Parts: sequence; structure tokens; C-alpha cells
Amino acid sequence: MPKPKIVDFENELAQILKYWAIHTLDKPYGGFFGKIDHNNHVYTKAPKGSVLNARILWSFSAAYNHNQNPEYLELAKRSFDYIRNYFIDGIYGGVFWTVDHLGLPLDAKKQVYALAFNIYGLTEYHRACGDVLALALAKELFLLIEKHSFDPEKGGYLEAFSRNWKEQADLRLSEKDFNEKKTMNTHLHILEAYTNLYRIWPDEILATQIHALIDNFLVHIINPKTNRLILFMDENWQPKSTIVSYGHDIEASWLLLEAAEVLGDEAKISSVKTVSVAMARAVASGLDADGSMYYEFEPDQKHLIKERHWWVQAEAMVGFLNAWQLTGEKVFFNQFTHVWNFTKQHIISTDKGEWVWGLNEDYTLMAGEDKAGLWKCPYHNSRAMLEVINRLKKGVLNH
Repeated sequence: MPKPKIVDFENELAQILKYWAIHTLDKPYGGFFGKIDHNNHVYTKAPKGSVLNARILWSFSAAYNHNQNPEYLELAKRSFDYIRNYFIDGIYGGVFWTVDHLGLPLDAKKQVYALAFNIYGLTEYHRACGDVLALALAKELFLLIEKHSFDPEKGGYLEAFSRNWKEQADLRLSEKDFNEKKTMNTHLHILEAYTNLYRIWPDEILATQIHALIDNFLVHIINPKTNRLILFMDENWQPKSTIVSYGHDIEASWLLLEAAEVLGDEAKISSVKTVSVAMARAVASGLDADGSMYYEFEPDQKHLIKERHWWVQAEAMVGFLNAWQLTGEKVFFNQFTHVWNFTKQHIISTDKGEWVWGLNEDYTLMAGEDKAGLWKCPYHNSRAMLEVINRLKKGVLNH
């Protein structure tokens, strides 16, 4: 089994961002196209998603912070300008879920998940160029989340609101989600966003909320018996789902530790390390013999969904490498290597560019999925490349 080389990940990072730089710029209407299919056919009038644009902003900003390529900063600025001009709700605050191809509000609901991703992108952009407006917008979104979404009685954050921050019946991110008031996914990405905000704005209230978010995971969201995430909960933290999401489990295992380390709380770092490694051990049950990681398991139906999604492979690489750094156990490095080799062979689209959405159990391409779209983005895979590069340079950490 060939040992991964840092240069391989540097090259793949460049290839991912090259695709987005060449294929996704919407020159007639500004910003980036809302949808491109696997064959690189552009849907010029597709809706544009705030989450996709925030992820593009994060990706090019983070890449610029890595190697100071001026083209990356230019594309990050393109994304920032589009978000500022079209996605920010100038009347009620927050961000629209989608706008049309002209930039007019389409779905104006306030999905807290989307606000979190915009904080994530804005803060990384501020780290890249020091833009004071980007930081101001990130702080504004943080305050809106705390005002409208934070549950002062039970802790945690509520999912979604109408445009003017009133309760609404449908709280779901997508049709496959459960319609519950609290979800793992939104909490994970608020944590991710707040962690990045704290790097540039070490505010005491923000620190308190990051501490609380980590505790939410340790107490309510991670099942202590299985070391797996509970995906959906009611407002009282009562579990409403038994579905196992392998990609989210392994993603949370390293994002939780990142948050604790940014806070600098040694006691919390120690406790999270233990949980991170336990989650990585548990999630290994989702690995196939070919090195790939499956999508989900539904224990009630004993149904293993053997699709291999692009983002799950990306997060698996980082999570297993993180576990190797923490323990020095070769099994984790081997798991990372196997996932990377599978990704190179089956997920990276060498002929059409970028990564395919995923493969079915029989290795056929998952039909009808995007190359770029509301959910298909450069964030998971570019971030994985950056994380792997930095972690391989450090090797096993002396913790």
C-alpha cells in the first residue's frame, strides 16, 4: 500500500479549486452558478444557495491562507461581495436560504445552519485579508443566532424560523431530515463557525457558548453507549432518531477537539480527546474492505446504506488521521490511507474534474447528483486536503 505524500494532497487541493475557478463563475449575473451536473452542464437559471456560497468563500479563503495564491483571494472576494450584496437580509437580518439567478430572494427562511456557514466563511475571509466588514457581518450573525435560536432554558439551538424570525412549521434542512427542533447537524456547524470566529474575536460570551456547545455534544448529542451521534432531538433533547451517519460521526470527532483546543481549556481538551478516539473506533464499523466509508446505517431496519458519498470520504481521512495523531496507533493511519486510496481511484473525477457525488454499492455513479449545487461544494474536500497536509507535517502529536 503506497504511503501518502504531502505533495499528492497539495496537487489535489489545486485541482479542486481549479475546477471551481474555471467552471462555476457566473459571469452574466455575478457570483457562482447554482447548479452544475456531473457532465459539467451548467444550469444558468438554477437557484443559488447561501450555504454553497459560504462554503465557496471559506474554501478559497482557507486556500489563500495556506499558500497566498492571489487568485484564491480574488475568488474569495467575489464570493464575499455576492453574499454581502444578495444573501444578507437588509430588513430582518440573517441570510436568505436561496436567491434566484438574478440574486432576488427565493426562499427567505432563516435556517440557522446557513447563518453558521456564513459565519464560517466570513471569518476565514477576514483571516485572509483583514476585511473589517466581514468580521462585522460575522459578529452580527452570531448575535442573531444568540437572540433568536439559543434556548436559554434547555440549552442548545433551535433549527429554523421565518424570514422575520417567527416560528414556522417546517424546520428541515432537506426532505430526508426529521422535522425536529434540535439537530446534531446544526449544532455541529454552529460549533465549527463559533470556533473560527473565536480565533479572530476572543469574546467572553462567545467562549461561554462554545464551552456549552461542546457540553451539549458530550451530554446530549453523543450516545455514551455507542459513541455515535444522535441526529435528531426535540427541544428537550429527547432522541428522535437512531440513524447512524458515519460521515458526521467522524467529522464531529475532530471538530469537537478543534473547538476545545481553540478555547485552550486543558480539562476540556483531555475529555474531548478521549471521546474523539472512541468515536473514531466506533465509526470504523462503517468501513468497507475496499477502504471506503459507507453513508448510513438504519439499525431499526438493519439497513446498511452502502453508498459512498464524496464528503464522507473527505471527513474520514481527517478523522482517522486525527485519531492517529492522538494515539500513534497504526490502525488509524492505515484507515486514513485506505480511504485516500479509494478516493483517488473512485471519487476523484480525473476526466471531468472535481469529485463525483458518490458511488452506489456496485460502484456505479449515483445518478442525478450535482457536481456543484445547493449541497455539492468545495468545502469538505478542500478542507480535507488542507487538514491532511498540516497534520502530516506535524505527525503524531505529543499529547
